[in-house]
Amino acid sequence: MNVAVVTVGDELLAGRTTDTNATWLCERLADRGVTVERVTTVPDRVADIARVVNEYRAEYDAVIVTGGLGPTHDDVTMDGVAAALGRSVEEHDAALAWLEEDGYTRDDLASGTADLPAGARALHNEAGVAPGAALEGVYVLPGVPSEMKAMFESIAAEFTGTATYRDAVVADEPESALLDRIAELRERFDVSVGSYPGESVRIELEGPDEATVAEAAVWLRERVESP
Repeated sequence: MNVAVVTVGDELLAGRTTDTNATWLCERLADRGVTVERVTTVPDRVADIARVVNEYRAEYDAVIVTGGLGPTHDDVTMDGVAAALGRSVEEHDAALAWLEEDGYTRDDLASGTADLPAGARALHNEAGVAPGAALEGVYVLPGVPSEMKAMFESIAAEFTGTATYRDAVVADEPESALLDRIAELRERFDVSVGSYPGESVRIELEGPDEATVAEAAVWLRERVESP
């Protein structure tokens, strides 16, 4: 399963808010064996959201959109997703029922709080108010991290893939000096390799077979200088 993640918010693009949602989602999806192939941030504009969602839903098995839910003037994500899917936005009875069960009355809720794309499955917000939505492989989650995490966990079983295993080797050598050993490692073992330099070089190994990844890590660890 391959997935694109879209985060929505002018505050993300301005650097006023750190986009921790994308990082958390990528980690959780990877843990489930799902491949994330795009992470994109768009402004609070209906046309931008619609364009990116429409493009990605044609390319990937699922699109996860976070941020911009609610009734305020800049909460336009539902409108953008609805436009991408050619749907209208309408009040969702199930979402209203959940909110009433949580102790809210219609008078308590700002206009538009329970508006979702027509035909969408409402996703209950167990940690907040604004509901999410799922429709045609597009999942719309809140931007508040605690709300997003709780809502994702309620649908996590819908994201599956081939389990992968990881290990890491830290080398106290220049990255350029490791190229020959990394090349030999790739020839010997069915693993993908990434190298990330800093004060030392962290070499990450990943593959579908746990024993192969472990064997590759042992092989490389014996051939590099450790910190």
